[in-house]
Amino acid sequence: MTRRDEVQVSAPSLGGAGTLVVHGHYGRPFLVMASEQGRAVDFENNGMVEAARDLLDAGRAKLFCIDAHDAATWSNDELPLEERARRHQGFEAWILDEIVPLIDADCGGRQDIATVGVSMGAFHAVLLSLRRADLFPLAIGLSGNYDPSSWNGWGARGDDAYFYNPTDFIPHLEGEHLDWLRSRLSVQLVVGQGQWEDTTGSLASTRHLAGLLQHKGIRCELDEWGHDVPHDWPSWRRQLSHHLPRFC
Repeated sequence: MTRRDEVQVSAPSLGGAGTLVVHGHYGRPFLVMASEQGRAVDFENNGMVEAARDLLDAGRAKLFCIDAHDAATWSNDELPLEERARRHQGFEAWILDEIVPLIDADCGGRQDIATVGVSMGAFHAVLLSLRRADLFPLAIGLSGNYDPSSWNGWGARGDDAYFYNPTDFIPHLEGEHLDWLRSRLSVQLVVGQGQWEDTTGSLASTRHLAGLLQHKGIRCELDEWGHDVPHDWPSWRRQLSHHLPRFC
């Protein structure tokens, strides 16, 4: 049976702790970002781990699933967008300071980590790779909306809202950093055209982000599924089982 471990990880930057669930013994590490306000067990409970079962059993992939922290950040509509983005820094710090060292230790040393997520988790996965491609050179985003300003964003916007919004900062990438991203980063975007992909903004946002990345020469593949593919877990199971084998 494929290994499954669940641990509570201290989160000083969040003032508490968060859950990490690990699936698999060997293989490429994938950091799984939960959907909006989701838990580390959601990937398992919604059949996504089973969709990757062959890769896990074969020692080709390991999944490191973590809790989301959206209730205190992006999902809190009572806060202006700038404050939501500022609070997101604590979540990013937890990943970088606590989760990454655990992944490194579990894998026997530093390895390139891929990110993967669905819905708001796709936003987190892609954003993290864009910001820290030195650690996360591959991002797989399924049905994401990548523009936080579209999430009932209000209030004056400053640096935090800018630097945590890919659709804002990608157009201004240039110089040596852009050259490095072109050589380092790969982004796989997947979206359906069925129910809820339009109302969540995922379809339009995914197309827009793909265009921004491709215009900048950053490796990005866009895979649009049909009008019979909605914004839901059955779709994401099929999409994950289709794409994950390419990357491990």
